[in-house]
Amino acid sequence: MNSPLPPFAATDSPAAFKALPWHNGFARLPESFYTRLAPTPLPDPYLVAVSDAAAETIGLPPVELRRPQAVAAFAGNHLPPGAEPLSSVYAGHQFGVYVPQLGDGRAHLLGGVVAPDGRVWELQLKGAGKTPYSRFADGRAVLRSSIREFLCSEAMAALGVPTTRALTLVGSDTPVFRETVESAAVVTRMAPSFLRFGHFEFFYWHNRHEELRRLADYAIDEFFPECRDASQPYLAWLEEVARRSARLIAHWQAVGFMHGVMNSDNMSLLGLTLDYGPFGFMDGFDANHICSHSDEHGRYAYAMQPKIGHWNLYCIGQAVVPLTGDVQATQAALDVYLGEYETAIGEQMRAKLGLATARDADDALIERLLEVMHANRADWTIFWRNLARLRVDATDPADDAPVRDLFADRAAFDAWAADYRARLKREASMDAERAARMNRVNPKFVLRNYLAEAAIRKARGDDGAPRDFGEVERLLAVLRRPFDEQPEFDDYAKPPPDWAAGLQLSCSS
Repeated sequence: MNSPLPPFAATDSPAAFKALPWHNGFARLPESFYTRLAPTPLPDPYLVAVSDAAAETIGLPPVELRRPQAVAAFAGNHLPPGAEPLSSVYAGHQFGVYVPQLGDGRAHLLGGVVAPDGRVWELQLKGAGKTPYSRFADGRAVLRSSIREFLCSEAMAALGVPTTRALTLVGSDTPVFRETVESAAVVTRMAPSFLRFGHFEFFYWHNRHEELRRLADYAIDEFFPECRDASQPYLAWLEEVARRSARLIAHWQAVGFMHGVMNSDNMSLLGLTLDYGPFGFMDGFDANHICSHSDEHGRYAYAMQPKIGHWNLYCIGQAVVPLTGDVQATQAALDVYLGEYETAIGEQMRAKLGLATARDADDALIERLLEVMHANRADWTIFWRNLARLRVDATDPADDAPVRDLFADRAAFDAWAADYRARLKREASMDAERAARMNRVNPKFVLRNYLAEAAIRKARGDDGAPRDFGEVERLLAVLRRPFDEQPEFDDYAKPPPDWAAGLQLSCSS
């Protein structure tokens, strides 16, 4: 299906859009990789939010994105000059079951913009209408899920977690039918590339090996050029994909982030957090927590994420065996993930504990801590932030109250804390220096589900209230500085209130 571009493509774009330098690398691939088509215009769009930080990353003045012409462009009603909209085809394993054709069912890739630093950022409209890969869906996104994705994309970037970014969020009163009737929205996403494991699976399972090779060569040349000179470029590339995936998931575990739907088609080739659906940040620590009610068997529970990351790598590994020509060598490249993950999670957890050195007994100390936290459902974010206040030479348990009071079994915490203090003394840890280091890696603010829900309810004007996007803007501002104290926003660092206990997230979230 090839849709012609709309005749209004570039007539009245803001001046800043006209000056954007484009590099549409994916569009230079043969059209068997995608379908060229324009977004479906969204009636009467309005601006919900702009990420100034994302705009500045690609050299766009944020004020330009608040102009009516920009709102229309990011609703899919106008195309910036130089954009070449398309939707790509891919496949993937969903909850462990192979689905032979998926694709950008509600996403339109506009192309790549060259930022002032020379990096290319692809811009994609999510929720911009039907594509050939929508199957029976409507190609739209709802305001509720779009607010969640917009906020979490920027929150994760501020946390230092590799992620796609969110540039703008545009809404419309156009009705969209999900569990209930909701209003439509479009998120403009940014990433160096939106390539997924599932892109390679599609061409492998359809026995289209020349196109598979063309896609792998494109990926290496554009995003992994250091692999081109290796003796086995495809194996070197696969190893780097494994390393990036391992480091990403270690970072997820460290900040208590749960993706919710780690299907292979939701795995970024570049090791980015991709597709924010029923995600969640851990409140009371439960290693087996499942953040999506669609995940009936806990396949994507918090504790399962590292294993699923490795499993998903086997999906892309199988797909590229025709290129490597060696099953065992391919498996060895994939298994680089295991050592990389152990190294990365060790570094992350030692940093969270404020340890300046690595010792053999650290793994046991960390494991014991997680067991005590799990048994007591200690709040993940608050615990780590308050642990920085622990003093090495304190002898009165009351001195540990800010962190100790998170545990019903205080004796269990006291026993662990004694061993932790002994470990700190062995490296002559200084309280003030350690606290400063810990507060640079343990955030005070994360996007808890109840915070997102409060912003969503205000933005929708629930209970007959006027529509209010101010809470989205406030949350965005707070989450851009997650490690700063920001005492005026202390309420945003509190554990969830009782009303939030019943919040459930589905794949439409």
